Amino acid sequence: MAAGGMGAELLTDTAIFLGSAVIAVPLFKRLGLGSVLGYLTAGAIIGPFGAGVIGDAESVLHFAEFGVVLLLFVIGLELRPSRLWALRKDILGLGMSQVMLTGAILASVGVWFGLSVPAAIAAGYALALSSTAFALQLLQDSGNLNTPYGNRAFSVLLFQDIAIVPMLAVTPLLALWAGPSGGDTNPADLISGKQVALAAAVIVGMILAGRYLLNPIFRIIAQARVHEIGVAAALLIVIGASILMQSIGMSMALGAFLSGVMLAESEYRHQLEADIEPFRGLLLGLFFIAVGMSVDWLLVADKWAMILLAVVALVIVKAAVLLVLSRLFGSPKRDAERIAMTLSQGGEFGFVLFGVAASYALLTRQEASLLSAIVTLSMASTPLIEMVYLAWDKRRDKDSPDMDEHDVSNVDAARALVIGFGRVGQVVTRILKSRDISVTALDFDPYRIQMAKRFGSHVYYGDATRMDVLAAAGAGQADVIFVTIDNKEKATKAIQQIKQSFPNAVLMARAVDRTHAMELTDSEVDFFIRDTFESSILMASEGLKRLDVEDDLVEDTISEFRRIDQETLEKQKADGSYSAVIEGKD
Repeated sequence: MAAGGMGAELLTDTAIFLGSAVIAVPLFKRLGLGSVLGYLTAGAIIGPFGAGVIGDAESVLHFAEFGVVLLLFVIGLELRPSRLWALRKDILGLGMSQVMLTGAILASVGVWFGLSVPAAIAAGYALALSSTAFALQLLQDSGNLNTPYGNRAFSVLLFQDIAIVPMLAVTPLLALWAGPSGGDTNPADLISGKQVALAAAVIVGMILAGRYLLNPIFRIIAQARVHEIGVAAALLIVIGASILMQSIGMSMALGAFLSGVMLAESEYRHQLEADIEPFRGLLLGLFFIAVGMSVDWLLVADKWAMILLAVVALVIVKAAVLLVLSRLFGSPKRDAERIAMTLSQGGEFGFVLFGVAASYALLTRQEASLLSAIVTLSMASTPLIEMVYLAWDKRRDKDSPDMDEHDVSNVDAARALVIGFGRVGQVVTRILKSRDISVTALDFDPYRIQMAKRFGSHVYYGDATRMDVLAAAGAGQADVIFVTIDNKEKATKAIQQIKQSFPNAVLMARAVDRTHAMELTDSEVDFFIRDTFESSILMASEGLKRLDVEDDLVEDTISEFRRIDQETLEKQKADGSYSAVIEGKD
């Protein structure tokens, strides 16, 4: 009975979360305020400090943090090791400079407001972190994650995630500096050299597993053709890597990110991204709701002036530091402004660090609550700051049309997407690449993918009829999409969906046979060609020449044949005489 009651309670809470999101998010999107602010408002209304419909905000927040973990995994999938290496200067340069300088300034402000030096350092560097969830959601919603300024903003966020580990390690040292206290945790529990070596060994082990173990596992799963097992395997990898990293005292999000990077070169990465995406979106939305639930509105109302002043100061300090450092590290003026705007809020890992500092008695529980409220409200301000900035930026463009343009091209997007890497897809890909045109190739056959890899071709695993997979593979940015798969039912279905989902791309298709060609004439495909048709014409043409038929007559004969064949094809289609066509023959 108790178990049944718990199950009913869980379903009720789930319905409340979903209902509040379904109402608030579309409303806020319609008002132009963005989905994130909608989630926050929904959480504030249903939370313990609002209507009190849901009472335990902290438990929900801990569970919903898995949405941030999944987000980091998806980001890792987009970052090949070579690209990550290319970002090293921004990660170790701009990222480290931002954390060190912002933390020092905010710690100084904390001392000025009466905190002890150790407490101010703990609070200042926790506030120096930005919200990975908020910033990346804004970058993804605007399509700017893979732009130069998006890459640089992500580099800063990545260093901040790495910096959480030494921050947690330093907290006991700050407690020792502060002197004996009544904290809940023993300050002697410091990170040892053995733990550092263990962390390094785990990271190396994860890299080796990603390189030599995961692809064969996914190949076996793909051959089974059971979609839900593929989803389960993807979730298992993310959860396993996250738990493993957490067990050695490191960030779960960092573990998920590393597991994503391990699979960034995998031919299955687009399929994995599409499988994870629904879970990521729902859990990240739940995370934003939980953040809204966690705001103690009674405390905010009691100390509203101080909190408001602190939020404004935090945003200004972080934005100013990011603006100056981004310019010093070579960002154009507009890019530097966008980085500063995107990363000006406090971060979700601040909640963790405030809690740890309180457990060591560096901060009182009330101080930790005040700082958490400041971070939460700074998060809520980010979508509003973005709206104001974009409106001002648009007006500035009208006033000064000659300002430097920002390159919004996707640095990783291929110009052509080839779906199906059989005999036709291989030739198309080779010809395009011979002219240095970037190509992404997809196929649904693990054996074919493996064979292509042996001959130096990188082909990704993906289902052509799933638009989320094609979107992950860059269909939305491709100039031309080639559908060259040999299953005509699947090809026809894919063509219909692609034309609806990605109308701006030129769509070119392979007709498997004459029947398929008739079907494609009803579609909105821009160009199609029948298997064996052109090669047969070329062979017949060459045969006529070798039979001493004059070149002009050969050309006239071929032209007449094309005309009659086209008329016959149209007549068969109009009559519906598909039965007269021998399946698989032209």
